[in-house]
Amino acid sequence: MRPTLRFFALLLAGISNSSALAADPVGVRKISVVSPEHDRALAVTVWYPSKGDGETTSIGDNRIFEGSPASKNASPESGRFPLVLLSHGSGSRAEGMAWIATRLAEAGFIVAGPNHPGTTSGDSTPAATPKIWERTQDLSDIITALTGEAPWKAAIDTEHIGVLGFSLGGSTAMELAGARADLDAYKRYCDDYPAMMDCIWFRGGRGFADGEQVAVKKFDLESIDRARFERSNRDRRVTAAVMVDPGLATAFTAGSVKAIDIPVTVVNLGSVGQIPVAVLSDVLGKQAPNASYAQVNDANHFSFLPVCKPGAAEFLKSVEETDPICDENTSRSRADIHRELTGLIVSAFERGLKPSR
Repeated sequence: MRPTLRFFALLLAGISNSSALAADPVGVRKISVVSPEHDRALAVTVWYPSKGDGETTSIGDNRIFEGSPASKNASPESGRFPLVLLSHGSGSRAEGMAWIATRLAEAGFIVAGPNHPGTTSGDSTPAATPKIWERTQDLSDIITALTGEAPWKAAIDTEHIGVLGFSLGGSTAMELAGARADLDAYKRYCDDYPAMMDCIWFRGGRGFADGEQVAVKKFDLESIDRARFERSNRDRRVTAAVMVDPGLATAFTAGSVKAIDIPVTVVNLGSVGQIPVAVLSDVLGKQAPNASYAQVNDANHFSFLPVCKPGAAEFLKSVEETDPICDENTSRSRADIHRELTGLIVSAFERGLKPSR
């Protein structure tokens, strides 16, 4: 399951760095982390408890979405804090998770999220999408970098590291926690449910490079590197995980999920009977021995995206965006859904990463 890419490409030039906002105690910095395995740099955003003495800014603010205030390059607060890694959905960006990253930093966590190469806005192809092993390596590389370098080395509680993922990022979080995927099961899923958004994406013959839509060959799941797709990507440094609408929900092996030995929280966006099979995760919540499962009623897969600005829905229609990215539920606002999600996610990490506090 994946948000559409067309509108994300439109936003690449629209990220705001406004200085007109009120100061906020959450600090934010942009850093680069080099992946030794892939010989490429990751653009990483880090949110953290701070003294609020930096430049006021808005992370994720653009033509469509409201941003989240932060204090750019502010001085970190003294002390050691648990670390939470963020993994965005396919075709999105770390900045699109700023609304929850800010809440986590306010609650006393250091939060770090990369823009995953090959599956981020303006840089995304069907062939790169199933390469979960690259996404898990991104997050493992960030753990290594932050826990080994100043100023983060002195600020991170290395015994308490968590991961939060949405959609394809939820798959990433599941695999860091210990789940393993079955390629044959994933192929059967697309054979049985060809109308699911990820399966349509594989057949679509399009992708994005340098912020532009490009034609690509239709992607055959048979071409996936089976050994890498099915390998274990468990990172033992991760001690708690939260997944929201995780992709590959139908493809994880029951044995690997049952063997997960850390607390996990699985959240689905939608009421009973309205959650797409692509991400329906109630079974995963039952299989993992130390798991909790929750459904957020009157929500949908797009509810995890930031709050839309007034007129955004009309603008998206004017550029022929067909997905209901900014269509508000008449019975519940996205802001209200975010409040419930914030409670679930912060509480999960409070339990899993701050057991002695």
